[in-house]
Amino acid sequence: MSHFRELYRAEQLPVFQNRMYDTKNDGKKCIKGDVLLTQDMETGLIFNNAFQSDLVQYDGNYQNEQAVSPLFREHLNDVSEIICQYFEKSRLFEIGCGKGFFLEQLQKIGFEITGLDQAYEGENPRIIKKCFTPGLNLHADGIILRHVLEHVQDPVGFLADIRDANGGGGKIYIEVPCFNWICQHNAWFDIFYEHVNYFRVNDFLGMFGNVEEFGHIFGGQYLYVVADLSTLQKPVYEDRCHFEFPKNFLASVGHYANRLNNKTGKYSVIWGGASKGVLFAIFMQRAGIQIDFVVDINPAKQGKYLPATGLLVCSPEDLANQLDPSSDIFVMNGNYLNEIKHLTNSRFNYIMVDHESI
Repeated sequence: MSHFRELYRAEQLPVFQNRMYDTKNDGKKCIKGDVLLTQDMETGLIFNNAFQSDLVQYDGNYQNEQAVSPLFREHLNDVSEIICQYFEKSRLFEIGCGKGFFLEQLQKIGFEITGLDQAYEGENPRIIKKCFTPGLNLHADGIILRHVLEHVQDPVGFLADIRDANGGGGKIYIEVPCFNWICQHNAWFDIFYEHVNYFRVNDFLGMFGNVEEFGHIFGGQYLYVVADLSTLQKPVYEDRCHFEFPKNFLASVGHYANRLNNKTGKYSVIWGGASKGVLFAIFMQRAGIQIDFVVDINPAKQGKYLPATGLLVCSPEDLANQLDPSSDIFVMNGNYLNEIKHLTNSRFNYIMVDHESI
């Protein structure tokens, strides 16, 4: 009997959703791979069984800094409160610290913290520009692992390497996208190649013998756990691990394609040039719909081109004088709706693609 159960597949998606390109042609020619979501019937874990790690090489062109948004900075404040509650007076090590924003936020409130990320671009001497390797000595009381574990092919093995590198223990804060939220919202634009793993709370309850706290944050889109690394264990499939994929998961693809095909405004606009917007544009293009504009507030994305579709990313200011009030703006993350309305003076029609019921 097979130990794997297929749940979902999507072919030829860009390996990197958040890698930006200098030309449209370069974006269109980006490296692609398949997604084959599978549940391991021995562990209960859900992952992309078609993932090839040798395709994934992060560099300075990888742009996924969300802290340019005031709303996302509020989320990071919420995370800081959790860190302060469970890691007071701790020496911290953040693996995969990105551009360093959250690490420096913790530095400002008094934490002794070291970061690690090969895509880091700044000059903070406490951030090491390399990826985590098992031979590294961490010497930390606490480990922060925000939006890293979903990118790792063997998450339990990776956590074991962190545990061993840190002397066999320590407390860890893990934050990942919530797969249950993705499925409940039929968010097909949240399944992409970069994310190998798709986690639920029960997965972490199986991975650790001692979970001190778990919960959902950022409007339910993310889940977090605070756990004791010394209690790490291989999860075992049981009834609570069983998962059924939504039968109507892709129904909104046709719905939005029809809406865009029959739009009353002159232009079609995606707000959000990160992973959700990239996938939305790809699926619309495959349905025969051409998106006119992609907008993002991250300056590092503006003037660059998205993978696969080669769409140019504009700033909000670039867009302001080109759209008439009847234009539809497809808001890729409903958490940002009020922020987007404020930036655009509530002039347009706004469609929250992750909140509409189809």
